[in-house]
Parts: sequence; C-alpha cells; structure tokens
Amino acid sequence: MTKLKADLLIIGAGSGGLSVAAGAVQMGASVILLEGHKMGGDCLNYGCVPSKALIASGKAAYAQSHASVYGVADVTPSVDYAATKDHVADVIGQIAPVDSQERFEGMGVRVIREYGRFISPTEVQAGEHVITARRIVISTGSSPFVPPIPGLENVPYETNETIFELRDKPKHLLVIGGGPIGMEMAQAHRRLGCEVTVIEGMKALGNDDPELAAVVLDRFAAEGIEIAEGAMAAEIRGKLGAIEVEVKDGRVFKGSHLLMAVGRKANIDKLDAEKAGIETTRRGIKVDAGMRSTNRRVYAIGDVAGGLQFTHMAGHHAGLIIRSALLGLPAKERTDHIPWATYTDPELAHVGLTEEAARKEHGGNLEVVRFPYSHNDRAIAERKTEGLIKVMVVRGRPVGASIAGAQAGELINLWAFILANNLKMKHIANMVAPYPTLGEINKRVAGAYFSPKLFDSPMVKRVVRFVQGWLP
Repeated sequence: MTKLKADLLIIGAGSGGLSVAAGAVQMGASVILLEGHKMGGDCLNYGCVPSKALIASGKAAYAQSHASVYGVADVTPSVDYAATKDHVADVIGQIAPVDSQERFEGMGVRVIREYGRFISPTEVQAGEHVITARRIVISTGSSPFVPPIPGLENVPYETNETIFELRDKPKHLLVIGGGPIGMEMAQAHRRLGCEVTVIEGMKALGNDDPELAAVVLDRFAAEGIEIAEGAMAAEIRGKLGAIEVEVKDGRVFKGSHLLMAVGRKANIDKLDAEKAGIETTRRGIKVDAGMRSTNRRVYAIGDVAGGLQFTHMAGHHAGLIIRSALLGLPAKERTDHIPWATYTDPELAHVGLTEEAARKEHGGNLEVVRFPYSHNDRAIAERKTEGLIKVMVVRGRPVGASIAGAQAGELINLWAFILANNLKMKHIANMVAPYPTLGEINKRVAGAYFSPKLFDSPMVKRVVRFVQGWLP
C-alpha cells in the first residue's frame, strides 16, 4: 500500500468534485481526486450534455416537418437514428477535455482512477493507495433508480446511462416516469420518429406548477405523445421488440423498448461511510447547512448530499466548500435562489416559491402577476406564442417566478439574479430590454405588476390633474 497525504481529498470527478478540485488547487491547496468511472460524471456522460444534444436533433427534425407556418414547405425528415447518437458522442467529445484527467493533472491535481472507500474516520483507500487529508469531499453523484417492479428483471430496459448508446431506433418507446428526464426523452424520441407512451404513477411534471405544466402537456398531446397518468406499473413482461407494462388498474401498454426514468438514488454503496462515522439516509449523506457530514472532516456535495439534484446545485455547493474548507470562512447552503429547468419544447423553468407554496407562506400578502407569450412581438414573429410567465410578489419583492415557453431556461436567469440579491420589481421595471426580444417578457410582467397601481389609482389621477392645473 502507498500512503498519501493532501490538504483536500475529493471522491468523485463529477461537476461538483471537479469544481472544488480546480478552485482548491489554484488557491494553493494540495488536492487528490478519485474517480473510479468516467471523468465528468453523470452530467457530461449520461445526463445534461447528451440529453440536450439529442433534444437538439429532435428539434431539427421537428422544424423540417413544421416549416409551412413560415412559408417554407413541410418535408418529412429522414432521421438516421444512429447518426443522432454520433452527434451526441461528438458533443460529449468536444466538452470532455475540459473535464479530463490530463487537464486536472496539468493544474497540479493528483488524479487516481479508482473508487474511494473509507477504512477509518480519517483514511480512504483507493486501489493500492491509502489517503489521509485535512478535509474530504464526497461528490459521488447519483444513478438511475430502478424500482423492483415484478418481471422487470427478465425484460431488457434502458436508463439514462444506456439510452445514448442505443443505435437502433425504437419503434415504440415506453417511458416509465413523467419527470424531467422521462419527458425530455419522450419528446426527443417522438420527434425522431418513434411512437412514445409515457407511463406515470401520479402526475406528469408533478413537481412543476400545474398551470405551466399544462402548457407542455398540451404540446405533447398535439405531437402525438400518449401520457398515461395515475398509472402505477404493476408488472412488466415480454422481450425486446414486444414489451408490455401492466399498471395497477389493469391497463396494459405495449411497445418495443422500455426506458426507466422514475428518479435517482445517491451513490453511497461503495463508500463504506459507516466506517468513517458518516450518517446516511434514504436520500444520501446527511449534511448540515454547511454541507458537513456527521464526520466533521468530511463534506458531501451535489446529488449525494440528498438535496436538489441539479448540476448547477453541485457547482453552488463547490463554492461553499472553497469558502469553508479552504478559507475557514462561514458558509451555509441556501436554495431559495436556485433555478431549475426542463428542456422540453416549450421549456419549463422555475426559481423560488411556486404559487402554491407562496400562498401557504404569505397568504393575503401575495400578488401573482402574469404575462403571456402571445403578447410578445418576438414570440409572435417566431410563432412561439405558447406559454406565460408568472411571478409571485410580496410587498414589491419577488419570491418566486415560473415560466413555460420558448427559452424559459434562459429567461429564468434574470429572476434567479433578482432573488439571489433580494431585489424588487422596481429594478425589473427600470430595466430597458432590446426590442424585439423574448427577454421583454420579463420587463412586461413587471409592467403588469405596476400598471394597476398607476393607471387604476384615483390618487395618481388626482395628482396628475393637480400638476396639469399649474403647469404652463
């Protein structure tokens, strides 16, 4: 065994671990990084990057078959499904050098391509190495959760870790799970020429505002995607090309391929966390507001910490670790300014409190203000008028924003900035947006908030009449 020491040991080279490693080594800390699988983790290899690349292929195909509204003839796209996967692989390949072992070793990080497991409260073994460090960061991420549905063990199925390697186009894709991953993949495959059925035990897009989720679900219906809600899978049977999913109420759904997209589980199995006095829960590693585990030397960040499962959340955690573990400064997690987006078409995006949560928390002090895409000139010009923005406001200060529509994932950035800095609606109203842009939607919703206060106010009208009476 080779014994190593470092200021910081990071277990897992996903987005969070890489961010900590890059920041720490550039600030002068000695850093060891462990990764037993692929550099870049789930986001680069199986998640955010490949899914958005496949979605882009689907959008290109859809544009060809829906061009007549712009005065261009519709054509039936010729989809080479294997070539779309080549496109996905190429996108991953272009980004991979940024997350590569070579790049981080060039920075001065010691990279060991082994899984790490605790052998004591202060030691981690990785292959032939035993490592001690002043601080340890667990950033092992999450994996697809596959529930024990009777019969599933005998039926071939895909997850987000395998579907991007599938080369033969499914004739009819069955998707179990109506959350963001399932819905993104459902629409992408439908647009690439597959029949698609989504089987959801409760409500599709159930974590989103129902009013905004309806915008997306209406589009799915228009595109011919079948969505079965309240359909809890009871049994799965068949073989590749002929798979059946029977749900508890007796309905049976038939397809050629099956994608399991019912959620995620934290990657803690290989850690032997109990040997380090690290408490775990059903969701992952138990941490405090500073991301420390029950072993005060050990932090956990990203998906494995059991909170919001977003790549940008792991990046946020990384900043906390740099502040706390390296600089010794206080740092606490906050989530009220963390946005999320689902990259369907139209997109869904949200930050802060939903309308339902805001009503529970603020009651009669809450004002909900809306503005539709159909009143935005750029949206009209581009025939993208489906959707709306909804902002939850308390005493002039936004506490949440939800958007369904074109580029919602881009538009939500401004509201994340507003919430992060505790700004008010007046700051949005003071902004001048270029015309014509979808970004004007953010400006116009602020106008919708102030308009009744200005134009429907008797006091304002009296003041105007008084001023007009003495102006020359």
